[in-house]
Amino acid sequence: MDRQPTSDRGSGGQPVARLNVGLLALQVGGMAVVFGLALFGTAGTFAWPAAWVYLVEFFGFVLAISIWLSNYNPELMRERMTGVGRADQKRWDKLFVAAASVVFYGWLVFMPLDAVRFQWSHVPIWLQSVGASLLAASFVLFFLVFRENSYLSPAVRVQRERGQTVISTGPYAYVRHPMYAAVIPYGVGTSLLLGSWLGLAPLALLMALIRWRAGREEETLRAELPGYPEYMEKLHSRFIPGLW
Repeated sequence: MDRQPTSDRGSGGQPVARLNVGLLALQVGGMAVVFGLALFGTAGTFAWPAAWVYLVEFFGFVLAISIWLSNYNPELMRERMTGVGRADQKRWDKLFVAAASVVFYGWLVFMPLDAVRFQWSHVPIWLQSVGASLLAASFVLFFLVFRENSYLSPAVRVQRERGQTVISTGPYAYVRHPMYAAVIPYGVGTSLLLGSWLGLAPLALLMALIRWRAGREEETLRAELPGYPEYMEKLHSRFIPGLW
């Protein structure tokens, strides 16, 4: 069901501050610079069509979801922009965010070395096209998660100030962590699109970190979010329905 644009009122009906559009533009622009340096700087050339396709897909989604959230769920947009580093974010999660950021950026730097500069991997064009399709599919999954969960913080914390509740509908009716699950087609799709077979190895390390975080996150939610233990008892799959 389509959602109507939200008002400038919080979950408790109190007025909330408007989104800091300048900060959002700075964050997206900074991300684009970092991604561009990682890909083209390491490859040593701008003549890499696959990287341009990746950036168009990735930042097309970033801009689209930012606009959608700004109109339909500005509270979630604000949480996505400011959640990391807050006082109530778990200390272990701050360490995870730092470690995952290093692994992710290292992954972006490694794939150009593999696919372009040293050409260790040779991925056929048709399989790169499959990668582009997987990438697009992952963004559809990400959107479904954003649409369903208004408490989708980038940090592990229970948002008591927003009256957080357990989400068990939409993708959450199939797996407990659909946002993490969408990382699988995103990562595989990116590696194939950029032509890097070896890029799948760092991706495995990233997924191992995510699996560890999911376990710690569930411990937090079981202890602090009413109804979450019952949700876990009803739904056993974390990432892949019936398998994992």
